[in-house]
Amino acid sequence: MKVLVTGGAGFIGSHVVDLFIESGYEVVVVDNLSTGRVSNLNPKATFYPLDIRSPQLADVFKKERPDIIDHHAAQMDVRRSTYEPIYDADVNILGSINLIECAKTYEVDHFVYISTGGAVYGEPEYLPCDEEHPIKPICQYGASKHTVEHYLYMYNYNYGLNYTVLRYPNVYGPHQDPKGEAGVVAIFTGQMLANEQVVINGDGEQERDFVYVEDCARANLMAVSGQGTNGIYNLGFGKPNSINDIYMNLKDIIGYERDAIYGPAKVGETRKIFLDAGKAQTKLGWRPRVELYEGLEKTVDHFKVAEKAFA
Repeated sequence: MKVLVTGGAGFIGSHVVDLFIESGYEVVVVDNLSTGRVSNLNPKATFYPLDIRSPQLADVFKKERPDIIDHHAAQMDVRRSTYEPIYDADVNILGSINLIECAKTYEVDHFVYISTGGAVYGEPEYLPCDEEHPIKPICQYGASKHTVEHYLYMYNYNYGLNYTVLRYPNVYGPHQDPKGEAGVVAIFTGQMLANEQVVINGDGEQERDFVYVEDCARANLMAVSGQGTNGIYNLGFGKPNSINDIYMNLKDIIGYERDAIYGPAKVGETRKIFLDAGKAQTKLGWRPRVELYEGLEKTVDHFKVAEKAFA
């Protein structure tokens, strides 16, 4: 079986590529390297340095004939989506439609789409959020990611394209960019290892559902090898941790001696969100394995070795 992974040089996508290859799949990666890194690429994967919006994407499908699409490539910064909404929609909606059209034309068996559980629901009406919770995004990123879910339903209904939507929580772990604008664990870790000042946006009591990256990668494999066709699944621990919790845990692990300072809150960010992943447990057999403190220790150990600038 051949899998085409978009964003396969990125933070989460690279872990997904590694797991598919370890499990015996042939893997093709499409990534424009806007945020991904060549160093993240698995050498056993076939790599095309290409944007998902490119007309040349069809040439890749024609040559490679993938059986499965695993779509991670995205504009995934909530803050950028609020000040560049046209760019956000261009990448996340039009890029995804280009990919879905290729999947239809070249008769792909299964399309796995990575959506966001942290942004599609908006400010929750109840917690934890299950898949039946009303969709009321308060940022452009959440709206653009959810739009593609509708396209997949439509393409299944009209053309028989099988799909699985995985709504991710806040994912953290190795390969995340410590210099990016998204990913609080990586940003704090990079700053602490460099003995730089940590700045927390808002009061730090924002709550998120944090899941280690390898647990999320495993859900992708289970989606194509199990019974995950034509459905939407939350991933998450179903319990919240505040940004202050993350800061204090990392401070303890690293031995960081400074106190954090607090800056203004960011527009479009949900205050409190955590997810009910019961459906994924029942239908896919998935549940997270790595507890937060253990995952943070693994992440710090990776950054000490791999992120030379912070060693």
